Parts: sequence; structure tokens; C-alpha cells
Amino acid sequence: MGLMDYTAVELGKKIKAGEVSVLEAANAAMDAIDALEDKFNCYVTVQERAAVQAKAEELQKKIDDGTLTGPLAGVPVAVKDNMCTEGVLTTCSSKILSNFKPTYTAEAVKNLEKAGAVIIGKTNMDEFAMGSTTETSAYGVTRNPWDLEHVPGGSSGGSCAAVAAEEPPEEPPGTCSKFHGFFVTP
Repeated sequence: MGLMDYTAVELGKKIKAGEVSVLEAANAAMDAIDALEDKFNCYVTVQERAAVQAKAEELQKKIDDGTLTGPLAGVPVAVKDNMCTEGVLTTCSSKILSNFKPTYTAEAVKNLEKAGAVIIGKTNMDEFAMGSTTETSAYGVTRNPWDLEHVPGGSSGGSCAAVAAEEPPEEPPGTCSKFHGFFVTP
């Protein structure tokens, strides 16, 4: 069983127990994206590996010293491309926002960060979340990993497809491919 086969909570338990390091989990997530992204197009933006690794090492220290103890501490996650993240490209899957890097972070993403999650990227979606197939993204159609001839649903199809493809756990809902994500609320 690979690390991306676990749910976010299961992986968090393994990290907390010291069976898996945050760096191992982050690298497994990045490796899965590297191996599968060309086929499924789940992401609009993926963080640089070095930045993800640095964050993983920082979070590992906080887990080791008992500062971070929650179920998502050290777990790699992605957020939908309409969730603002300071300094990180946030396009809402639209060319209109192709160079938008917010000066603030959405409260839901802040909550993930406070919980110790490793934000690894921004998932594809219908442009401005207006659709139900993830076929209207300016960054290309997301493919359903279970059947490439079917859509993954939407507007959170990138998230849904990433979970189905066993890329990192996701925060938005992904019910069209029989997977359920989770919401982080303020």
C-alpha cells in the first residue's frame, strides 16, 4: 500500500505515530502528481518541490516537539483554485486571472495551515466554479481516472480526480466520482 492510498486522517495518524515522516508523505504526493498529472490534468498550480519539502521539514519539527497534534498535521493537501493563497497563483481556472497572486489567504486555507497541513497545489475546476463537468477550465479538461471517457464532475472535478487517482487528499467536495472530500470552515 502506497502512502497516497491512505485517507488524510489515516496518513495523519501514521505521521503522528512516527511511522511516516512529513517529508516522506510530501514526496509521495509530489511523486504521484509527477506520475499522473499529464494523464488527468487535476492541477492548475503545483508548488515547487523544494518549497514543499522545506515546509514538510518545518512541520515535522512542530509535530516532534508537540506543537502540532491534530489529525491533519503533516498531511499533504491541495486546495481548489478559487481559494486564495497569499503569493500563490490563484486563477479560478480562468485566463482572466492568469497572473493573479493574492496578497491574502482565505480563512479556510489558513485553517488548514494552522492544522499543519502541507499545501501542495491548486486543483483544476470549471472556470469560476460555474459548471458541473470541469470541462470549462481555461487550463484544460480534467479526466476521470476511473473512466477517461467520463467527466469527474464539477465544479471541483480536479479535486475529485486527484483523489480518485490517489494523488494527495483534497479539501473540496468530490461526489461525482464516488469520493467525498472535506471542507475546512472558519
